[in-house]
Amino acid sequence: MARRAGPGRPREFCKAGCRQADYVARQRSAELGINESELVIARGALDELRDRLYVLEAALEDVERDLVGAQGEQDLRDALDWLLAAARPLCGPTT
Repeated sequence: MARRAGPGRPREFCKAGCRQADYVARQRSAELGINESELVIARGALDELRDRLYVLEAALEDVERDLVGAQGEQDLRDALDWLLAAARPLCGPTT
């Protein structure tokens, strides 16, 4: 968010709706006894994240093994492409 010159506190939220959503989330977490260091996540989202991390872990192991026997630049490029393909899904939602 762009900083505005002048008096008053700096803005915390981009718009009133975001401020309201934060308020509701804080009220709901207080009702459930959840502190700021805890996070509620849907089981499906957690399972998907674990699956993606497993794929990345397997890719790392594959690349480490492939680099031992790498013969040239193309082998290195192939290993990097494989690693990037495994890591990309962790950067955001799949489309």
